[in-house]
Amino acid sequence: MQTKMNMIYWKGDKFWVGKLLEHPEIMTQGDTIEELEENMKDAYLLMTMDDVPEEHDIKELALSL
Repeated sequence: MQTKMNMIYWKGDKFWVGKLLEHPEIMTQGDTIEELEENMKDAYLLMTMDDVPEEHDIKELALSL
């Protein structure tokens, strides 16, 4: 399955920096725009947990903030 999203990006002091408009909490950087794109794909998969198998458990956690 292929998903298309929009990445906003800019040149920082040292690296290219970007975030997904559809998921602004997902942000990463790279030495080149190509590396930024690859890092963004990796960050998206990690953040959305696409690698979680179909058979998995869920446990509710109580956090004190």
